[in-house]
Amino acid sequence: MIPRRDGWRYGLLGLPLAFAALPLYVHVPARYAADFGVPLTELGALLLAARLADAVLDPWIGRWIDGLYQRSVRHVLAVAAGAAIALAAGFALLLFPPVRGTGALLAWAAMSLAVTYFAFSVLSVAHQSWGAMLADSDDLRARIVAWREGLGLAGVLLAAVLPAAAGWPATTAVLALALACGCVALAASRWPLPLPHTSAAAWHRPLMQPAFRKLLAVFLANGIASAVPATLLLFFVRDRLQAPQAEGTFLGIYFACGAASLPLWLRVVALAGLARAWLAGMLLAIASFAAAMALGPGDSVAFGMVCAMCGIALGSDLAVPAALLAGVISRAREPGAVYFGWWNFASKLNLALAAGLALPLLQLAGYSPGDASPRSMAALTFAYCAVPCVLKAAAALLLYVQLVRTKEVP
Repeated sequence: MIPRRDGWRYGLLGLPLAFAALPLYVHVPARYAADFGVPLTELGALLLAARLADAVLDPWIGRWIDGLYQRSVRHVLAVAAGAAIALAAGFALLLFPPVRGTGALLAWAAMSLAVTYFAFSVLSVAHQSWGAMLADSDDLRARIVAWREGLGLAGVLLAAVLPAAAGWPATTAVLALALACGCVALAASRWPLPLPHTSAAAWHRPLMQPAFRKLLAVFLANGIASAVPATLLLFFVRDRLQAPQAEGTFLGIYFACGAASLPLWLRVVALAGLARAWLAGMLLAIASFAAAMALGPGDSVAFGMVCAMCGIALGSDLAVPAALLAGVISRAREPGAVYFGWWNFASKLNLALAAGLALPLLQLAGYSPGDASPRSMAALTFAYCAVPCVLKAAAALLLYVQLVRTKEVP
């Protein structure tokens, strides 16, 4: 079991992983569309293909990581170090393309995304499955996840402000340094892992577990509801609010409130259980996006309040679902990396669908970056505000019906 004072040693690697994820899923679409002039339809198709290809590998990556744990922790650490190096290199290649022209940019982005996504997947699955082996109760599972996600939010905050403050070259260098520190901290941890004694499960084994299937369905529904506004955030801030100078501020408010809310959600978990805490977070997110529908140019302060509410709701998404998954793995008494492989598959499927469907459909509805016409703004506002409300409501209903009412999880 992990000592309380050593939680940061495990959680520190979550900082660079989250640091890398924000540009990958938020800045890259806007950078290639607005800065390099890649059309939204082609960009959306590329992101959909790249993310789907990456996602389908995760269950196999999970099974491979389980096999590495069977051999020794040293094998896992060696692979994690290699993945960290590849992630830093792929990140730099993606953000600094040496080519121009739509075709060349799309080809370069495809190559860079393949390297970056694969390295990110390997490192994430290894880290998540490591944490799942450190706890034997729901409260401790939530606390371990909070360490990882809390430090992850610190990484997101850094990624939100650093590009504007210091530029992308400095951002890339900081990511490389943070990855090195995270790997060293994990390797220097002083607590033994209770490594699984059973052999690595088949890649499809988690899908045979009813509790995992139900939890995964809720996670998918909730994830797509969060991925759509994440993909469209910068477009909404630049064109609907006309406040591009405040992008970093809004992101900072969102993630700072998410980090600050983690102790609150841990308290809610202790009082009401994991599933009910997650349901409360979903309802708060619905209220937040509904409030954003009425905003327009000049409403930066009001949108900052919306970001704060969404950030608090984010805290439940960070602290609860992975803790629920760790409980499912513990009760199944099986190696956990393949479960996290499917978990990450679901996360990436959501992000792929958000980029691959939302961007082309938004363009078909009449929106284009920089266009402030009524039709363009109506399409953007509907996609950013109304669609997440509907999707979150569906996720909340599914959570209540499958998990809360049936009491299959705490």
